[in-house]
Order: sequence, then C-alpha cells, then structure tokens
Amino acid sequence: MPHDLTPVIAASARWLLAAYPAPSGALSRALAEAQARQAASLAAALRYPTDFDVQLLHLLAPSGAHRLDWLNGHDPQPEDSAWRTWVDETVVSWAACLLADPALAAAAQRAVRETEHHGEAGELQRLTDPGDRDRAAAVLLRHPDLLETVAALHRPELMELLSTEGAELT
Repeated sequence: MPHDLTPVIAASARWLLAAYPAPSGALSRALAEAQARQAASLAAALRYPTDFDVQLLHLLAPSGAHRLDWLNGHDPQPEDSAWRTWVDETVVSWAACLLADPALAAAAQRAVRETEHHGEAGELQRLTDPGDRDRAAAVLLRHPDLLETVAALHRPELMELLSTEGAELT
C-alpha cells in the first residue's frame, strides 16, 4: 500500500493552477506551480499527519474535484477527468488558505513539524515569505478575494487544527 501523498499533492496543485492560472510566460508558470505545490504539500501533511492516515486515504480515495469544479464554474472535459479523482477538497481548501495568508502558512509549517511528515513538506519559502516575483507569478493564485469561495469550505477545521497544535496565529 502506498505511504506517500504525491498523487493528492500533484492533483490538488494542478487543480489550483487550472482554477487560478499564472500570467503568461514559462517563469511565471514555474513559480506559480512551485507555490501551488508547496501549499498543497503543507496542507496534505496537515490533513493526513500519520502513515496510517495516508494508508486510509489510498484505501478510501480522496473526495475528487466535483464540488470544487462546480463552485468555480468549471465544466471539465471527459478526457481531463482521471487526475481529478485524486483532488482532495480539504487539501485544496487549506492550500487556498495558506496561499492567501503567508503568516498562516508559517504557522502551518510550524504545526506540521509535529506530524510524521515533519521533513517531507520541504523548503516552503516561496509560500511563507514570497518575493515580488513569486507574488507577480501567482497574482490570481494568492488573491484572497478570488480564493475565498474555496478557502472558506474548510477554513474552520484548519484554524482549529492549528490552534490545537499550538501554532501561534497572528
């Protein structure tokens, strides 16, 4: 049984990038993808904090992108549906919260250190301390008003998790 979150992270980041695309240009797309992956990685590590949780995820499968697509007004094509089954609505919602608020992302980074995935989220500087290039490349992906519909879906659970983990929310 798989013990990693790679399929959920990849699908959730891909959904975010499809819903909130980067400006044109290879550098912008690469920087936006890095930020989406960092947010999805951090959110997935918080959502599935133990190897047992990850095993259950692979056994039961994530929620898919159906409700997210509906909320965003996206009608996917049939040939574009296979990867969408690995999208996890909660991971996407939490990732949207983290993208919209770098301070919250830093608190989440501190909280993930308490999970079994403490080192797997990797370097998250583009997420927690984005530079001007990062912000320009992910202008839609980080826009709080645009993300609100998705972020609001599961924000209360994220805030509760972070407050019980002892993260300082400022």
